[in-house]
Amino acid sequence: LQKVKKMETVRYEAKDIETIADLLKEGKVVAFPTDTVYGLAVIYENEAALEALKKSKGRPENKPIPTMVSNFRQMEEIAYMSEDARKLAEEFMPGGFTMILKKKEHLPAYLTNGFDTVGIRMPDDDIILHLIDLCEKPLLVTSANLSGEEPQETAEGVLEQLDGRIDAIVVGESGGSKASTIVDMSADELRIVREGPISEKRIREVLQD
Repeated sequence: LQKVKKMETVRYEAKDIETIADLLKEGKVVAFPTDTVYGLAVIYENEAALEALKKSKGRPENKPIPTMVSNFRQMEEIAYMSEDARKLAEEFMPGGFTMILKKKEHLPAYLTNGFDTVGIRMPDDDIILHLIDLCEKPLLVTSANLSGEEPQETAEGVLEQLDGRIDAIVVGESGGSKASTIVDMSADELRIVREGPISEKRIREVLQD
């Protein structure tokens, strides 16, 4: 595990949302409850913040970190959406649903760890959607836990692992214990990467309608 310089992890509440947005804009690493598990976030297009997030989890992050958006316009700005992708987005977003799509060429390689795809999710949580709007750009959000440990549902669980390793945490409780369903829509054939709250059967039904 990498040594991380101990910092003070400041506790906030959801009502401090404007302060939290300012911290993210400054490049800070912030944990908050989502509609699935607790997330660990940094602002989009800040390479130093992304490096700090990876360090806080104690791993060289070779998997790209998913992007969290608050609206479809943000999705279209960073990824190519087929008709099927639009159909699924309209049905399951916001919600426990992550779509892997071909990224637009202008996205810097560090954002996706050199991959030509990007994973995108829109949380079913008004506070987080508002937070993304306040940040005026998407967030990079991964689960708030040390590398190799289980995702957490409570602030206490997150702090047990990450206290002193991240800048701030929003105290609350996440909406579920299941991480999102991940669907790869970047190739011709749809592929389920991880089944979460939304089943493969349900996804295929929507595409057949």
